[in-house]
Amino acid sequence: MGYLLLILPALLTQVLLVGFTPGPANIFALSVSIRYGRKAAMRVWYGMLTGFTIAAVIAAAMAHVLGSMLGSYVAYIKYLGAAYILYLAYRTLRSTGIRDEEDQACTFVSGMIVQLTNAKMIVFDLMAFNMFVLPYSNRFSDLLVLVLFLEIAGPGANLAWLLAGGFLSRFFKNYRRQTSIVMAVLLAFCAIWIAFS
Repeated sequence: MGYLLLILPALLTQVLLVGFTPGPANIFALSVSIRYGRKAAMRVWYGMLTGFTIAAVIAAAMAHVLGSMLGSYVAYIKYLGAAYILYLAYRTLRSTGIRDEEDQACTFVSGMIVQLTNAKMIVFDLMAFNMFVLPYSNRFSDLLVLVLFLEIAGPGANLAWLLAGGFLSRFFKNYRRQTSIVMAVLLAFCAIWIAFS
């Protein structure tokens, strides 16, 4: 576990660069927060936290069992994630932003599915395990310690984007349709990037 101090600067740099840059979960959190407000969007975030944790622990278990061989199977995950993100883009585009839609868009389950299909973060998790833990240790407990750091990149970043959306929601209420179009286009771009990268 002493190797953690040696790799911590590189790990935290990766966490910040990957986690806080635009990605499907961050854009979805921003969009939901802008349209429905911070309080309602927190339901989605709890789902994102749960979904991310489930996905990261499963990835850690797979990395523990399969080691670096796992990387070749990640390509299949990205297509499922890209399809779901395109669905979110479609829903966002069709959205009117009216509060009665809140029950459909701001759910724990929708946040959980976003993270369970978030290919950007799953690939990052597997890369982080291969880069920062597996060269030093194959112990499952060491992989789980890394999961705690990865929570900063996933749900931590999602929360930051959600809070930013809450602050911007007053401004965007006057431009509801334009905001929905921009968010839908950004989500679609993320889906295409994931599918073809």
